Amino acid sequence: MTKTRFVLANLFRKKTRTSLTLLSVIMAFLLFGLLQSVNHIFSAGADFVGATRLMVQARVSFTSPLPLSMLPKLESVPGVARVAYSQWFGGVWQENTPLFVFAIDPLRYHDVYPEWVMPDAQWQAFANTRTAMIAGKQVAEKYGWKIGQKIPISSNIYPQKNGSKAWAFDLVGIFDGRDEDWQKRTNLVFINHDYFDEANLFGRGRTNFFILKLADGADAEQVSKTVDAMFENSPDETKTQTEKDFNVGFIKQVGDIGLIVRWILFAVFFTLLLVVGNTMAQSVRERIPELAVLKTLGFSDGSVLGFVLAEAGLLCGIGGLVGMAIATLLGAMVEKGTGGQFQLHVGVAVWTIGLVAIVLMSLAVGLLPALRAKRLKIVDALAGR
Repeated sequence: MTKTRFVLANLFRKKTRTSLTLLSVIMAFLLFGLLQSVNHIFSAGADFVGATRLMVQARVSFTSPLPLSMLPKLESVPGVARVAYSQWFGGVWQENTPLFVFAIDPLRYHDVYPEWVMPDAQWQAFANTRTAMIAGKQVAEKYGWKIGQKIPISSNIYPQKNGSKAWAFDLVGIFDGRDEDWQKRTNLVFINHDYFDEANLFGRGRTNFFILKLADGADAEQVSKTVDAMFENSPDETKTQTEKDFNVGFIKQVGDIGLIVRWILFAVFFTLLLVVGNTMAQSVRERIPELAVLKTLGFSDGSVLGFVLAEAGLLCGIGGLVGMAIATLLGAMVEKGTGGQFQLHVGVAVWTIGLVAIVLMSLAVGLLPALRAKRLKIVDALAGR
């Protein structure tokens, strides 16, 4: 029998106990992979490298509106090629199905986001029809929408001037993404901002955020600083950031995600240490006479130490790798299911942290039982002392 088979045989001698412990490790590292990828997203700093668009929102929160009168000033900033704006609508389809609905200026948005692909005739119809809306391919296919239909959409934020939150829009176009990455994001709906601005109860001339398309060679970080300095100490102070950072900030509105994730991971791994540590300690306790026989046959203290550590490493390694692999698959499914809006990518950085965690976990749960096995006296063990 080889040493590897010997370690495997010892590990699975109590199949039920080992299987349940292994399942615990798999679930722990599944959570670790998913939550660590979330934490990695939210802990990342501002990154202006390669940015082609910047998002301008109110300094306090993106939910605070900004006046559309800021538009000419933003267009005058050196390095800005085109400015669009967008207003969160809070759309609801039928009873309680939420939709990602934004009120936009059609032509400006088309210039700033060439990644959205749609026939020019449909873009023109969107621009020239007050009650127009366009839908992403994913949304249209999911709900069976066809061009020419009047689509009823409610808003959980904005009532019309008559007090009703029931809106109706004419579907004049269905857009797709330029490539596979953008095609995953076609779960959006856009309505005509002019119509929304005129019809909503809460006044006119405001929007949630502006999108700045940068000119070729423009310094994104410098443009960001210029914009924020322009409105500093004004009633409408701004916060300018890249699209990536804006999307992260959008989700951060619910709270300090990083802190929540860290506490969850601490609780999960503390519990796992107790479970796996108890399993290893019990396994070594049950095999004290067998370990004594191994030493009698000539195996050194170091060899016995290595056998126990190998068991712990194998248990944590199998469970950890399987859990991380499942997390990777689930992360890809979440990214696809949200149309790329929430990119839960379990990448190299998360895998590296996971592998380090597997090694540390193996040492934490296996070192004490292994040291006990190493110090074992043959006479005392065989005598049951």
